[in-house]
Amino acid sequence: MSKLFSPITLRGETFNNRVVVSPMCQYACEAEDGVMTDWHLVNMGQYAIGAAGLLFVEATGVSPEGRISKRCTGLWNDEQEASMKRVVDFCKKYGVAKMGIQLGHAGRKASTRPPGEGGTPLTAEEGAWQTVAPSAIPYAPDWHVPQELDREGMAKIKQDFVDATKRADRAGYDVIEMHGGHGYLLSQFFSPLSNQRSDEYGGSVEKRIKFPLEIFEAMRAVWPEDKPLGIRISAVDWVEGGSTVEDTIVYSKALQDLGCDFIDITTAGVDHRQKISVGKGYQVPMAAAVKAAIDIPVMAVGMLNDPHLAESVIAEGKADFVMHARGAMYDPRWAWHAAFELGAEADYPKNYARCKPQAWPEAFGLNREPRVTTDQRA
Repeated sequence: MSKLFSPITLRGETFNNRVVVSPMCQYACEAEDGVMTDWHLVNMGQYAIGAAGLLFVEATGVSPEGRISKRCTGLWNDEQEASMKRVVDFCKKYGVAKMGIQLGHAGRKASTRPPGEGGTPLTAEEGAWQTVAPSAIPYAPDWHVPQELDREGMAKIKQDFVDATKRADRAGYDVIEMHGGHGYLLSQFFSPLSNQRSDEYGGSVEKRIKFPLEIFEAMRAVWPEDKPLGIRISAVDWVEGGSTVEDTIVYSKALQDLGCDFIDITTAGVDHRQKISVGKGYQVPMAAAVKAAIDIPVMAVGMLNDPHLAESVIAEGKADFVMHARGAMYDPRWAWHAAFELGAEADYPKNYARCKPQAWPEAFGLNREPRVTTDQRA
């Protein structure tokens, strides 16, 4: 029996397997209004059909100033909510995956051009806006200097997360992931490289996680009790003096105490000096270390597109889910193909049931003897 294709239940949601399509920014909103378009419908639809247990919509800004770029999705008004509901309803009607959304605030990494246009900060002529951060330290020397958040600004951001959480429920999402990774605002609070505050929100790791924990607790209070709520954390910064796995374990234990349902372990993004050693499964050791220290499920990400490697991560207890981003882009049907290679079965929408290997076994070498059928489409 494949562990990767075994079910798992978080609160009131049961996922048919441990394959997750990771949040992937698309920068595809056409009118700078944060509203999903036909692109999002098609993009999410292909993944919903492809048999992952859980599909996350891209990082979505909880406020206009919280967007990475002008073309990022948002969830602060009715039009955005309606556009998301259209996509979620389609994916649930025709797909096989549970639907999740990643809610975030870009902090000092906001007000930029999309990566395809350089990913660099907007100029005043291009409509740059004032960015915010735990400390007035830019991401890189040629980036905007963010405004250090005061209590009023922090209270507004917390309310923005709460309001977006309520909208996500109305839009029909099954899961929320709070974005605490990749150097965005909550990651900036967590990292000592970007958080150099002298008040109760800076200094020790316990103080640096105080604001993210306050936001999480507020979101949990308004998110339905039977729906899972988790977080993505950049476990290490890949820069000397940055956050560590030990810090992440402290963080994860505190989240567990607040009712967090899963920890999604990624790395990096908070400092332009990062030097990342990449390779297949390169972030799994961090996920495994966190999993060994807590009692809630952990998600692992990072070049896990080899089915046997993904299976081993689950079977050896290093994580409870494996996530795919570029791997899903390259092969939206990855879960079907992985299940076949591992001798397991994945879910197929009824309209695609005829392409299951078991439905035309000769094409896959599953039936050595010629089969007689009356179906000309066999």
